[in-house]
Amino acid sequence: MSTARQTDGLVQVGLPAWIYAPALAGALFVITPLVAILLTIDWEHFIPLITSESSRAALILSLKTATASTVLCVLVGVPMALVLARGRFRGQSVLRALVLLPLVLPPVVGGIALLYTFGRQGLIGQHLEVLGIQIAFSTTAVVLAQSFVSLPFLVVSLEGALRSAGSGYDNIAATLGARPTTVLRTVTLPLVLPGLASGAVLAFARSLGEFGATLTFAGSLQGVTRTLPLEIYLQRETDADAAVALSLLLIAVAAIIVLASAGRRLTGSL
Repeated sequence: MSTARQTDGLVQVGLPAWIYAPALAGALFVITPLVAILLTIDWEHFIPLITSESSRAALILSLKTATASTVLCVLVGVPMALVLARGRFRGQSVLRALVLLPLVLPPVVGGIALLYTFGRQGLIGQHLEVLGIQIAFSTTAVVLAQSFVSLPFLVVSLEGALRSAGSGYDNIAATLGARPTTVLRTVTLPLVLPGLASGAVLAFARSLGEFGATLTFAGSLQGVTRTLPLEIYLQRETDADAAVALSLLLIAVAAIIVLASAGRRLTGSL
């Protein structure tokens, strides 16, 4: 049975009652594991567990590299989204599929691909090695690994915003004599700024939680490449309480970022 209400002479159809059952099941599927973590934590030693030297180093490194990778994603992802949404050229669908491929690839496969590209004997890395530049197993490798897996999130979000916004205002600005760069700066980007912000937040959150590609391409060197997910994995083998505490810390940081972004979008729409 569905519900309906009348607003301004229009009848608005509600949801069928049965739809709430699978929706509740899905919500419980996501929420229950989080509750399990809360019930498992050793709250008496929670602060010492998350403020140890290795934990602080891993958290700080994760925040720094996730920020750097998000900036990199914005720098290259915005032009990519614009080309995919507004460009018209042969092979566009193929390019879109390749750009979005990291969404479905196992992260460890992405790490291997990066290793064979930027490693010492890699496609590009062997030439960089001659110049004395080493990328693999460095902090730069962490940023590249995080960017590789998170870039599609920004591109998808921004491309969708660009398609929803349409090109009407852009065409009006061009008709009035504005150059393409001026149209992009003063019309296109301001219109899709919420979509860009959402994509950047998703990219940051994905970078913050990246594990497989980072471990494969950058390794796990404390203070250099050992991000918080890697620290959690290592602690799981030696100190389960510390692993659970750090897991909650990572969840809390990601939740704060996502909720803050959602709050700004909601405020902007009022």
